Amino acid sequence: MNDSDYMQLTEAELREYIKSHPQDEDAFQHYLSIIRKRPNSVVVSTDEQLRAELRKRLNS
Repeated sequence: MNDSDYMQLTEAELREYIKSHPQDEDAFQHYLSIIRKRPNSVVVSTDEQLRAELRKRLNS
């Protein structure tokens, strides 16, 4: 699948495509770019960052 094909898929369709084609790095990166554009999205890189974000949200 090429980049223009990814643009035609809904987010849900792209997520399903990635599940069935985990080796397609381009599709995965496109999906991540969609996720990162969401308002109030949080991207963590480490387990420590994840724990800190969860603590922050649970204590709010």
